[in-house]
Amino acid sequence: MKNFKKALCIMLSVILCLQLGTIGFAAGETSSDYTIVNPYADVVWEGDDAWGAYKGSLHSHTTYSDANYSLEVMVKEAYARGFDFLAIADHGITGVDWDEAPFKHPLYLYQHLLGYEVKHLTTEEYEAIKNGTYNDRGYGMTPVLGANEFNNLSLSKNHVNGHFLPSNVGNTFAGAENEKGFDDALAFIEENGGLSYINHPGDWLDSNSNPDIVNDAASVSFFGDLILKYDSCLGIEILNERNGTTGYDRVLWDNLLMYTLPYGKNVIAFSNNDTHWPETIDSSFSVFMMEENTSDEIKETMQTGAFFAVTRRLRENTLNEIGPYAEIDCVDSGIPYPMFTNIAVEGHSVSVSTTDSTMLQWIANGKVIKTVDVSNGGSYTLNLDEIVGAENFAYIRAELFGEGGLTCSQAFVLDDGSEPAEYEEREVSFIEKFITFFKGTKLWAIIIEITRL
Repeated sequence: MKNFKKALCIMLSVILCLQLGTIGFAAGETSSDYTIVNPYADVVWEGDDAWGAYKGSLHSHTTYSDANYSLEVMVKEAYARGFDFLAIADHGITGVDWDEAPFKHPLYLYQHLLGYEVKHLTTEEYEAIKNGTYNDRGYGMTPVLGANEFNNLSLSKNHVNGHFLPSNVGNTFAGAENEKGFDDALAFIEENGGLSYINHPGDWLDSNSNPDIVNDAASVSFFGDLILKYDSCLGIEILNERNGTTGYDRVLWDNLLMYTLPYGKNVIAFSNNDTHWPETIDSSFSVFMMEENTSDEIKETMQTGAFFAVTRRLRENTLNEIGPYAEIDCVDSGIPYPMFTNIAVEGHSVSVSTTDSTMLQWIANGKVIKTVDVSNGGSYTLNLDEIVGAENFAYIRAELFGEGGLTCSQAFVLDDGSEPAEYEEREVSFIEKFITFFKGTKLWAIIIEITRL
C-alpha cells in the first residue's frame, strides 16, 4: 500500500507538472499578443464632422528649374484637374508664394535661351486660386510652401525632397553624388527644421535594369539606415509620375518597413506626380484625410501618415508577386480612382469600406496574405486571428486596384508592446569614408555615365 501511495504521488506530481507546463506555454502565447496601430485612427469618416479627402502632390516642377512649363501654367493646370494642394519643389530652389519669383538659380538660365516662359501668378490669380473663385471652381487649392528637391546638380538622381523650409534656405545647396549626397541633404534639411523623404529611390538604384536590387540587403540597409538616422526623414516615394523608373519601389518599401520597425520607426509612403509638363499632373498623387485643407494640417498629416498613395500608371509587376497583374494606364481618363471610405480597427481585425475598386489585397512582411473581390462595394474585414503566423508580422498594409488606378494605404504596425531596439550607427572605416567621398564627386558620376554609354 505504501508503494502504491508513493507511485500515486509521483504520478499526480507528473500530471501537475505537465499542467503547469501547459499553463506556462499558454501564458507565453498571451504575452506575445499585439495591437494593430491604425494610422487613420483619428479620421472622422462619416457625419456632419466628416473629414475631407484632399488630393494633391508634394513634388512638382516649373521652368524656374528644369520643367517645360511655367509656374503659372503648372499651378493652373493642377487646379483645373481638381487638386486640393500643391507643392512646387523645383530642383535646388525653395518654394515661395506663387505670386513671387523664387531664387533665380544660374543653372537654369538656359530656360530663357530655349525660349521657355518663366512666369509666376499675379496676386489676383493667386488669391483666387487659394479661395476657389478662379474660374468659379468653388473650392481652393492650398500652396505648400518651402519645398525644395535637393542635390540639383547631381548626375546620379540621388534626390531628396525637403519641405517647410525657410524661403532663404537651400537655394545654394549644390549637393554631392550618390550615398554622400543623400546623407548631406537629409542632414541639411533636419538642421534647418524641415521634413524630408527620399524621392524615387528606384531611379538611383536603376532597378529597371535589375529589379531584384530592391530586395538586396545592401540597398535596404542603406536607405533604412538613413531613415533611422534622421528623425525628420519620414519615408520614401513609392509612386512617382508614370513610374517609368520606379515600378518596384513598393517592394523596396516593404523591405524598409521590416528593417526599420524593430527600431520603432515607421516608413511613410508618398506618391507624387514629379511633373515637368501638364500631361503628367494626373499620373500619381496622394489623398490626405484632413479636417481642413490647410498647410499646417498637411504638415501634420505627412507625419501621422493619415493619407493614401495613388497612381494612374504602373506597368505589370511580377516581383515578389504583389502586382499589378496587368498594366495600369488611365492618366487623364477621368475614371474615378479607387478609394477607402472607412477604416476601423478592432482587436486583431481591420475593416475597410471601398469605392470605385475591383480588388483589395492585403500585404504583410512583403507577401500578399489575402485578396478580396470588392467590385460590389461594401465593407470587408481582415481577421488576423485567421491568418497562420500573423503574430510574426511586423505590419500589414492594404492596396486597392480599380479601373482608375492603384491606391495604397499606409502600414498598420503590429505592436507587441516590447521596447524597440536602440539604433546605433555602424562604425565606418577610413577606407569606407574615402570611397564614399570619392563616389560623391562629379568625377566619379561622369565616369559611371560614360561607362553606361
